[in-house]
Amino acid sequence: MRVVLKPLFEAELPPDFSEVIKNKLMGKEVRTGEEIGIEILGKPLRFKVVLAEPSPLEVGKETRVEFSHGEIEVLDFEFDEPVKEVLPFEKGFVVVLNKEVLILNHDGQKVYSNEFEELNEVRASKGAVVIVHDKNKLRLVKP
Repeated sequence: MRVVLKPLFEAELPPDFSEVIKNKLMGKEVRTGEEIGIEILGKPLRFKVVLAEPSPLEVGKETRVEFSHGEIEVLDFEFDEPVKEVLPFEKGFVVVLNKEVLILNHDGQKVYSNEFEELNEVRASKGAVVIVHDKNKLRLVKP
């Protein structure tokens, strides 16, 4: 169990500060994405809960508290059919469904989509995607 917090203030945090924060949060419930306030020496300090594993999480003795200075972005996708394969490549990733190939950029935006009668194989290389379909046809996609 762990909590990753992003300080919403400018200050250098001492190495053992995570223990201080853990003691202040002990017994409290935190959720991924929420902002929390912790009072230290009479001053309220704000943090964003970048990750709570699991979420929600009740902070206890075994909980690890870590600090992040970057932002973690999570994008969820849902499809009408099972995903057969996901192929990463330089410009994003390829999602292979039963008869459909989707190419998404790193922001999750669809840059290519096509359905095939018979989808045989999909390969991704540096900047291109190769689709083998209908047994003897090859399509090269360069997004």
